[in-house]
Amino acid sequence: MSVTSPVVPLEATPARVEQALGPEWRSTVLAAYRWMVLARTLDARMLALQRQGRVGFYGAATGQEAVNVAAGLVSAREDWVLPGLREQLVALVRGHRLGTYVHHLFADAFDPALGRNMPCHPTAREVHYVSMSSVIGTQVTHAVGVAFGMKYRHERAVALAFFGDGATSANDFHAGVNLAAVQRLPVAFLCTNNRWAISVPVEHQTAARSLAAKATAYGIAGQQVDGTDLFACWAALAGALARLRAGGPPELVEFLVYRMTPHSSSDDPSRYQPADWAERARAHDPLARLEQWLTAQGLLDRPTWQRIAAETDHEVRSAVEAAEAAPPPAPASLTADVLAVARSGGRPSA
Repeated sequence: MSVTSPVVPLEATPARVEQALGPEWRSTVLAAYRWMVLARTLDARMLALQRQGRVGFYGAATGQEAVNVAAGLVSAREDWVLPGLREQLVALVRGHRLGTYVHHLFADAFDPALGRNMPCHPTAREVHYVSMSSVIGTQVTHAVGVAFGMKYRHERAVALAFFGDGATSANDFHAGVNLAAVQRLPVAFLCTNNRWAISVPVEHQTAARSLAAKATAYGIAGQQVDGTDLFACWAALAGALARLRAGGPPELVEFLVYRMTPHSSSDDPSRYQPADWAERARAHDPLARLEQWLTAQGLLDRPTWQRIAAETDHEVRSAVEAAEAAPPPAPASLTADVLAVARSGGRPSA
């Protein structure tokens, strides 16, 4: 098996997992595990390609897979996802094709954005996944606007706003959470606290006992969750989304995770992280923790692990081969989708 160092064990019992996930919990958990393996394989492959100069930029989500898989599986099709830097897996779990995502990373002719978005900034309209902005915190206010529209149309959908610990110090966080609370909008504010806002440790940007505690100031509920525990993430998200669909006020969930890679391919964490950080992070590896739990329950043996590893590796390699064989966007596409001409044949409108 792939677990090579001690990890903190998951404490969930099969009975509790069945209560949370339903009678088909075994197949659901194995599907979640497979998604996590695919994400880990994709991260490793794309970081290697970036180092080789074959893609321009990559922001890995290694260590955050439990949050992303749970969000992708628990959210409904009509919900909208407003991501931060590390939620690409949410889009994939919700149905965005891996091949399309890899075309985006290579910015080729089959990239839906035709190379106009930075890598890791995909838009997937078919799964209600909005392109992120690299400006910290802007997706918080975007999600509030989406939720306002859904409430106006009396839809039973929820906006999922993802952001990191650093975004809680941004103006958009205050403006977004405050307005959503006052207007009682269907927004789940989902903070993935990996303890580092690029190089700034979380204790250097807030004196609050937790980021979830900040919810109290806005008059909404907040909770802190172990973001490396798939079952804890599932329960927190399922509960929050159910309450929001029932007309409840917005909620803030802080997921404690460990960043297991550099902030992005442009970062060198050895310049600012403690020497033992990687060891501490590995002890809370969400993939290794779930792998250990599945093995203990008799649901994952070596042949199954080898099959999943081989399948996901093949999927990633095939997507990369297709993208590298694709042509670049046609020069004429530079002006495509810039102007819309009115049906009457009148003046173009921006």
